[in-house]
Amino acid sequence: MTHSSIPLTHFFQRSRHVLSKWQPKRHYGSPPSTGSTPGTLSHCRSSSDSDGSLFSCTSQLSCTADHDHGSHCSQSNSSSSNDEDDDDSKEEAHQLLHSATGYLFGRAPYQRQPDKAMTLLQQAHDLGLKEASSILGFCYEFGLGAVQKDYQAAERYYLLGAKRCDGLGMTRLAFLRKYGRPNVLIDRAESEEWAERVRRFNQQHGEAAAVQWLIQGATIDKNAACQYALGVCYHDGIGLCKDEALAFHWYKASADQGNERGQGILGYCYGEGFGVQKDQVEAMRWYRLAAAQDETVAIYNVGYCYEDGIGVEKNVNEAVKWYRRSAEQGNAFAQNSLGYCYEDGIGVKQDNATAAFWYERSAEQGYPWAQCNLGYCYQNGIGVQKDDTLGANWYRKAAWQGHARAQHNLGFCHQNGIGVAKDEAEAVKWYRRSAERGNIFAYHSLGYCYQNGIGVDINEQEAVFWYYLSAEENHAPAQLSLGYCYRNGIGVAKDEREAVKWFKRSAEQGNALAQNSLGFCFEEGLGVKKDATRAVHWYHKSAKQGNPWAQCNLGFCYANGIGVDVDNTQAVFWYQQASRQNHARALDKLGLHLQQGLGIEKDENAAFAHFQRAAELNHTAAQYHLANCYEQGLGCTVNLQQATYWFERASLAGCRSSHERLRSLLVRCLLTPGASMGPNSTAAALILDDRDLVRSGFIAGYSAPAA
Repeated sequence: MTHSSIPLTHFFQRSRHVLSKWQPKRHYGSPPSTGSTPGTLSHCRSSSDSDGSLFSCTSQLSCTADHDHGSHCSQSNSSSSNDEDDDDSKEEAHQLLHSATGYLFGRAPYQRQPDKAMTLLQQAHDLGLKEASSILGFCYEFGLGAVQKDYQAAERYYLLGAKRCDGLGMTRLAFLRKYGRPNVLIDRAESEEWAERVRRFNQQHGEAAAVQWLIQGATIDKNAACQYALGVCYHDGIGLCKDEALAFHWYKASADQGNERGQGILGYCYGEGFGVQKDQVEAMRWYRLAAAQDETVAIYNVGYCYEDGIGVEKNVNEAVKWYRRSAEQGNAFAQNSLGYCYEDGIGVKQDNATAAFWYERSAEQGYPWAQCNLGYCYQNGIGVQKDDTLGANWYRKAAWQGHARAQHNLGFCHQNGIGVAKDEAEAVKWYRRSAERGNIFAYHSLGYCYQNGIGVDINEQEAVFWYYLSAEENHAPAQLSLGYCYRNGIGVAKDEREAVKWFKRSAEQGNALAQNSLGFCFEEGLGVKKDATRAVHWYHKSAKQGNPWAQCNLGFCYANGIGVDVDNTQAVFWYQQASRQNHARALDKLGLHLQQGLGIEKDENAAFAHFQRAAELNHTAAQYHLANCYEQGLGCTVNLQQATYWFERASLAGCRSSHERLRSLLVRCLLTPGASMGPNSTAAALILDDRDLVRSGFIAGYSAPAA
């Protein structure tokens, strides 16, 4: 199948379109990334992925200010007196809420009385006022109103308000589900659902309607917790338009009042240059201030700064200390980071079992990076008993949250039937979702699927497009694949110079296959001037990484003086390295050296064994050499039947020498079965042709044309 080539301008135009359409959302306001997952398959949430179970009962309802418990919706025959009673209860509840807010903030004419505020809020909540439920959640989240911080209680109250479409409850749940707090489940798909509900709420009730309570608390009452929460709204664009400057303004106002959450997020702003000029030293100062108040995210961020040397001298031992302090208090980010420290031996002795323990603690809180890491551990038996099914399950949990790497890894599982039923179409579905979030591994995997017709029809141009996207992001395997396409004219016009360019980019990143391919180009002069010395250079780099093809090629160079002086000892060494990996060509070459005693002690029996292994791997030259051994009795007993068999196998593969030897051997057998060739054998060979030999039953058919 052939395809026309793709103009280079098409790559740029289409890639801009794809990336503008599928640009993954960046989640600001979270702590700095913990870095890439060590050793993932490629080896991090889309609202459409949510099963919507939480919202199934209300997803078709409008969020109105009058919508209360909803029980009255099924009581259309209730009396007017009941309606009047409901109205009286609502009025009472709103009056209680008004008074509670006054006592909570000390808003005139009320004096600040936190205990009384909580009592009144609870009464309003008991009367079914959803706004009161959400404000109670806020009080428990931030320790307002003379109550201790209790994130789980906050979550419960927020849910009660949010399920009845209260703006504050939905806004704060969008935050908690996105970033979590100790013992509060992270679910980023659900977070996006709540954010969408807030957007619709504002459409119905007016701009910023969902966060009016926060705005009043931040501006009128100058409450530090409200100021922090308002900053988050501007930061993530939940209930308000995104605005870095205003987010920073409110974070700073909160932090200046000593609020630990405000101080911690202000450190993030300075560390990332979000709404303010980047200043990593200042970032660390604010993180420390928040950590001194036991703010777990800030404690985690101090560890992150020590790990990467951000605003402080790098110190991985100190990083682990801070990660552990945060992790033991239930912070999911820190638990995951402590896990990879144990997995990679960063600041602690490597301990895969402890790594898996911390990954699981974090994963159970819904942190998608940890879910992906735990999936990888189960898939590869790292610190846990290998269990492909559990591995795929954890990938799926993270994938449903839109974690791009987990989506890719889940696709890989479906492609290869690892822990799930093999389903190539399902694999492509997950690769696409991952690619939509900009995952370069997924770009490459999609290219491979299109090139080979895995889950999709073969489309070589489409394959090249995805390879190109990944290769431009400096993904070495994709650069190798793209080079292969250019070298062989797959989906693009054949261009050996362009192939060399991509092989070189991949090889310089240490890709062993690309290093071997680049060495071959230099050896043969494909797309580049022949240079045997540089060929050996790249073969050697690849061979040291264990690539059997490069090891065999390097052995051949030493055996034949290509780019190096002839050195049969070195040739044998590299042939042996490749032979240990069952490389057929290396087995055959090593057999020749053993047979002739070149660079190694002569051993015809060992030579025969190597020829036999390679021949069974369908290596044509080895089949010829094995047949020769059987005919001549080299390392084995003479067996002309086996010699005939292997000469015929090799001749059918196109070996001219085997074809001629087969003719001679069969004539010899025809004239004097069981004996050596007599004086008339040459004449007989001249008389008999292929048709005669076929009719006589000595060969199965004609050999393939000579290669």
